[in-house]
Amino acid sequence: MTALSPATAWRDKKRHLWLMGLIAPTALFVMLPIVWALNRFGWHAAAQVPLWIGPILLYVLLPLLDVRFGPDGQNPPDEVMERLENDKYYRRCTYVYIPFQYLSVILGAYLFTASNLSWLGFPAGSDGALGWAGKLGVALSVGVLGGVGINTAHEMGHKKESLERWLSKITLAQSCYGHFYIEHNRGHHVRVSTPEDPASARFGETFWEFLPRSVFGSLRSALRLEAQRLRRLNKSPWDPRTYPSNDVLNAWLMSVVLWGALIALFGPALIPFVIIQAVFGFSLLEAVNYLEHYGLLRQKLDSPSGKARYERCAPVHSWNSDHIVTNLFLYHLQRHSDHHANPTRRYQTLRSIEGSPNLPSGYASMISLTYFPPLWRKVMDHRVLAHYGGDITRVNLQPRLRAKLLASYGAREKALA
Repeated sequence: MTALSPATAWRDKKRHLWLMGLIAPTALFVMLPIVWALNRFGWHAAAQVPLWIGPILLYVLLPLLDVRFGPDGQNPPDEVMERLENDKYYRRCTYVYIPFQYLSVILGAYLFTASNLSWLGFPAGSDGALGWAGKLGVALSVGVLGGVGINTAHEMGHKKESLERWLSKITLAQSCYGHFYIEHNRGHHVRVSTPEDPASARFGETFWEFLPRSVFGSLRSALRLEAQRLRRLNKSPWDPRTYPSNDVLNAWLMSVVLWGALIALFGPALIPFVIIQAVFGFSLLEAVNYLEHYGLLRQKLDSPSGKARYERCAPVHSWNSDHIVTNLFLYHLQRHSDHHANPTRRYQTLRSIEGSPNLPSGYASMISLTYFPPLWRKVMDHRVLAHYGGDITRVNLQPRLRAKLLASYGAREKALA
């Protein structure tokens, strides 16, 4: 019998599991029968709980499943990489996210503004609308699918095909974060794990300090980068005739068209929904940004010109996790070191790289920790220091705390010597 080659024998055990990525954009639809059933029993207050499925999924179910099923452990061998990369099934798994995403956005907008939900079993008349507890649950659930949608857009936005780049912008329209398409690809990937990158968190910096710095810093950077690109083409970034080719403005225009049409359809009562879901959605992206590079620093190297430059980005400059459930939910985003080494590599071929710094759990578990700075620092600060062999001078430090941190950890080292 002829032995099978590794390329022939290897198969992606997760091939059909990648459709788990559709859980977020379909969850609200799946909950409707449960809402109806609870209302039929007369439990009208309890019937609003399933509308919180987004936060429940993110903060409860995914962390529990990560603990239950643990790390993935499967890496594709070199021999199958080209075949796996070119298999169009995987990219279709991301494309199909978009129609379900927008169907759920429309459903959420309807539930948020409807004055009569008697078809769902709620009492008819003035009490037939959702209370603010239910409305907030709907808005946050739609925000979760928007946050996961930013990750889906991230996967497509790195690719060379024009179709995927436009689909990336369409996916970002929900969260009003179209400038991410520019800043992430041309800003973050260049400056990652340096003090100059607004999306790389510093040691000692809380998430609540990082959030406005990253949001507004990334916005300014995207506008600057796109203006520079257009000027190189001898175009003015402020000339209305260049707007169709301005990748920041045309991405924002998609958000204006989307939400303008929905507000026209459902009325001004939809405006709080638009704001809540967008802010919550992009704050989830920023929580992931915060944990992906916390405290990690590319060192500066001397150059013949005398101008110091940063070392090349390497696997040691990104925090990773290989927990399988969140891997499936986020298209291997957790294999972040390989992503920074190979930005155009498709998610199905990303590898868990030995020697990369690893988080104690999946991203879904760690997002909750970012909200509580003392817990976050208790879990992560010693891991950052261990990664650098206890040398705090090699860490990306929060400038406000730099002197205090150097003194504190320097004294600790002397005490241990």
